[in-house]
Amino acid sequence: MIIRSVSKLCATVSLLALAACGSGEQRPIQGYIEGEYLRVGAPFAGTLQQLSVKRGSDVTAGAPLFALERENETAARREAEERLRGAEARVANMQTGKRPPEVEVIAEQLQQARAARELSAANLKRQQKLFTDGFVSSAALDDARTAARRDEARVAELGANVTTQKLPARTDEIRAAEADAKAAREVLAQNEWRLSQRAMAAPAAGLVHDTYYNPGDFVPAGSPVVSILPPANVKARFYVPEPELARLKPGMQVTLACDGCGAPIGARIDFVSDKAEFTPPVLYSKESRAKLVYLIEARPAQADALKLKPGQPVDVTLPAPPK
Repeated sequence: MIIRSVSKLCATVSLLALAACGSGEQRPIQGYIEGEYLRVGAPFAGTLQQLSVKRGSDVTAGAPLFALERENETAARREAEERLRGAEARVANMQTGKRPPEVEVIAEQLQQARAARELSAANLKRQQKLFTDGFVSSAALDDARTAARRDEARVAELGANVTTQKLPARTDEIRAAEADAKAAREVLAQNEWRLSQRAMAAPAAGLVHDTYYNPGDFVPAGSPVVSILPPANVKARFYVPEPELARLKPGMQVTLACDGCGAPIGARIDFVSDKAEFTPPVLYSKESRAKLVYLIEARPAQADALKLKPGQPVDVTLPAPPK
């Protein structure tokens, strides 16, 4: 790998540079710039429909990068929307009871039943008088009593029905309908998320390092389509020998210099490796431990990171050791 070769070469040059320091003179260490790329892909497979960026262009956070074909997801979202509207309509219908015209029909039937009850009651009185006078039989009187009770029961039935029709559905039925509406709402949210994942935006501002597919290509699920290098992900890597390790801590400032960079660039150490590397391989001993080198990473400010390119060699000047 090129990076590993560069790492070994930088480690060797770093040792030689520091070993050449004779009387405490602080000489630069050779290092190189590395970038941590953001590789943006979609979680679902599909045909690349639109590629909105080109290699080497700058993008802002949230800018569109690419879009996959999404006709199937769009249709699924419309279906989920219609199912949600139907479920919410059922809940509203159960909470409001019957429509006024339906209640009026039953109310009219109640009025008819009351009129029939009044007629039956009047007929019962006449039959009772005629029975007392001996003009009708007991059977005719029983028929009149039965008709009066029947009409009375019909009035009570329709009166209760009018009251019931004005009430909402039972609590359990409403709760079941609300659960169906909630499930439909979750299905819609899932379909909207799936649709949103077909068009990806830049997660951070930066430089478009590369694009890996062209419109019309089939993109496998999870495969990167665009890689972005944010300025915050640019760092300098260099190696220091074991005697220098003790005084280098995260947060300390170093100075970077490179061809064409102009003024020196400040960088802050944010990683000090605790694993030694050998250049060349040696055995541990007091005489050879100076050949152990440790990886150090330092990040410049984002404004200065724009001047640096991955793979670019840099000279790193460490802070002067305390006297």
